[in-house]
Amino acid sequence: MAQTIAEKIISAHCGKEVKAGDFAIVSVDLAMIHDSTGPNTIKAFERFGVSHPWDPLKIVIILDHATPSPNERVAGLHTMLRDFSRKHGIKLYDSGEGICHQVVVEKGHVRPGQFAVGTDSHTCTYGAVNAFAFGIGSTDMSGVFLTGKLWVKVPETIKILYTGALSPGVTSKDLMLSTIARIGAAGADYKALEFSGDTIPVLSVSERLTMANMAIECGAKAGLFPVDEVTRAWFSGKSIYDVDSVYPDKEAHYCEAIYLDASLLEPQIACPHQVDNVKPLSEVAGQPVNTIFIGTCTNGRLEDLAQAARILDGNSIHESVRLLVCPASREVAIQALSEGYLEIFLRAGATILPPGCGPCPGTHLGVPGNGESVLSTANRNFKGRMGNNKAFIYLGSPLVCASSALEGKIADPRKYLGKGRDH
Repeated sequence: MAQTIAEKIISAHCGKEVKAGDFAIVSVDLAMIHDSTGPNTIKAFERFGVSHPWDPLKIVIILDHATPSPNERVAGLHTMLRDFSRKHGIKLYDSGEGICHQVVVEKGHVRPGQFAVGTDSHTCTYGAVNAFAFGIGSTDMSGVFLTGKLWVKVPETIKILYTGALSPGVTSKDLMLSTIARIGAAGADYKALEFSGDTIPVLSVSERLTMANMAIECGAKAGLFPVDEVTRAWFSGKSIYDVDSVYPDKEAHYCEAIYLDASLLEPQIACPHQVDNVKPLSEVAGQPVNTIFIGTCTNGRLEDLAQAARILDGNSIHESVRLLVCPASREVAIQALSEGYLEIFLRAGATILPPGCGPCPGTHLGVPGNGESVLSTANRNFKGRMGNNKAFIYLGSPLVCASSALEGKIADPRKYLGKGRDH
């Protein structure tokens, strides 16, 4: 039977050949919890009355959503997670190590062909490296902690074929925003996305992580990339040379095929209050913004900071703007420091935040005021995101955010860039 990537990975983890629509009990390779959802997982798990989780080596705990702790209650939750990790020998990344999804891939906790779950909807990020990964609830995760298994309905797959090269100033963030606009916020509910086409081989793993991260924003269960030489080189740089890969069969069945010409895109902006409310930048240019946020599990990696620094270098942000920059991990922060990007941001007038989720979930750090407009590299702009339902959130690429920081309004980055695909 010809299979998609999703069908193949699930088949390998349930011991039988399955197709879309089938139900299966699968073995889990990685279970991740963080400080926002993890405490409820632990409470539910401890009600089972067992002495230890199924396999501590396959569990990772990461403190990222409210770090450093903003109050006594959160500090207590952090203590609970630390105590649980020490008791059971589970790897914990403490405050300041970075965002869960960045840390998981950065530290090599997930690899091609694996089945991973996390108590966070953006766990689908790991599809960038050919893993079937998605978010589950805290109660479901307690069952994974107990048994190492999870039931799943095999999703149908939408094949997305991209053609053409991205123009200068246009990034994978723009490509994914355009894709979400095409599919709609619920157009891929409980389906997998399979990214393909001649645009893909020139995208870095960082760019692919951006796209897989946002698969959930059109309702998708997972967003999957094939393994290629770019992927292998990325793992080789982490001293992981034995990289298996899962490819779709040529005759695999897809519920839908979507074709997009990447060469026709200009920078894209998601406007309040839906991620699929996407418009070409030319239709939104000039919109005043009060806060600009560069970071998150979508666009807080070194390549993203490099793009922003290129535009901000030697310039100062507009007097009406607050620019917040938050590296996705400690490793990214160290590299950005070494490359001089953090100094560029500081001299431009930015505030550097500690590695983590920062303002994105609205827990603390940079909550916008009533009626204020925010331009962010994040993945969501729902009402109440970032902590204030009376604010207005726009989403764009790091390049758009940097150029807008200079002008105090949404601005086209292409005027600040040279020629070629060097974004």
